[in-house]
Amino acid sequence: MDDRPASLPTPRTIAARALGGGRPSPTALTPVIDMSATYTRDADNGYSSGPVYGRKDNASVQQAERQLAELEHAREALLFGSGMAAATAVFAALPPTHIVAPKAMYWGLRVWLERFGSVFHEISFVDMSRLDAIRAAIRPGRTGLVWIETPSNPLWTLTDIMAVSDIAHRAGALVCADSTVATPVLTKPLDLGADIVMHSATKYLNGHSDVVAGALATADPSGLWLRIKEMRDQNGAVPGAFDAWLLMRGLRTLDLRVREQSRSAALIAERLAGHPAIAGVLYPGLPTHPDHAVAARQMPDGFGGMLSVRVRGGGAAAVAVAARVQLWRRATSFGGIESLIEHRASIEGEGSPCPEDLLRLSVGLEDPGDLYRDLAQSLDLLA
Repeated sequence: MDDRPASLPTPRTIAARALGGGRPSPTALTPVIDMSATYTRDADNGYSSGPVYGRKDNASVQQAERQLAELEHAREALLFGSGMAAATAVFAALPPTHIVAPKAMYWGLRVWLERFGSVFHEISFVDMSRLDAIRAAIRPGRTGLVWIETPSNPLWTLTDIMAVSDIAHRAGALVCADSTVATPVLTKPLDLGADIVMHSATKYLNGHSDVVAGALATADPSGLWLRIKEMRDQNGAVPGAFDAWLLMRGLRTLDLRVREQSRSAALIAERLAGHPAIAGVLYPGLPTHPDHAVAARQMPDGFGGMLSVRVRGGGAAAVAVAARVQLWRRATSFGGIESLIEHRASIEGEGSPCPEDLLRLSVGLEDPGDLYRDLAQSLDLLA
């Protein structure tokens, strides 16, 4: 121990305190990361500065939430530790009810709904591209939520958000739209009548394949929203400050990335549609797509960077095509700056509606001509 006066701290104390706490410069051009897990009380035991504890009061997380809320025309947004954490929070916050969900949707969430969501809720899976099927599935006064995913992964069917929201609201149900693929650049579900919009922020919102995060946003904080908010805070399903900062960095280029990826995907889809080794191209931007009219109305600024192709020769041929590409990376996830290719049926496994001959393509920021030629050389070897 050191006998010097308290006014003269030892080097050990100086180092441990790191110059004490304080706010970063308000003139910093780049957002500063708030890494604090807790905050100092006032002398009267209060918190006049606002923040109390990092689980729900982190400044970096809140700044990213405000940024996303503005993009979605939302009043509030909430960040989560993953897209699955965000999605399942909606179902967990609902009292036991009847839910209508898509047959064609992200497989991980569908499996969760069947294994865990069905413990509390009754769930009907329907073709969300058919309004008559949705009307038939909804039970007025009993259905509490209609879950939309549009475009759907990996078949890229479209759901008419405005029409489904009207049907659901007339029956007393809320609507949550997974808009991960469209992003707020191409579709704003809240403007079309949805009550909550969900994102796997791991994908396009971040865009650099270096963050796992999820997000929800709402235009009108309902009772369900308040329960979601409380459950997130109590369960601790929040992202870290550095992940929130990386997400903010990605959001700054979101518009540029998504528009360019959409243009590239459209070019590649058009060229692949004429390749003899391709049995079909699933891309809502093609006039031949069965939901093209809905897509054109709902996504006026582009049709997204995702498409799937069905390869002649079945599953073995599709896997062989993916094995021979050089520029496309064989990896799960999508929405990053690098282009990815994946044989989804292998990933999803038994019970998946995904055809064995399907390859899912996430178009990145490489030159679209290079990406097409890389696919074409692999496809040509099937002949």
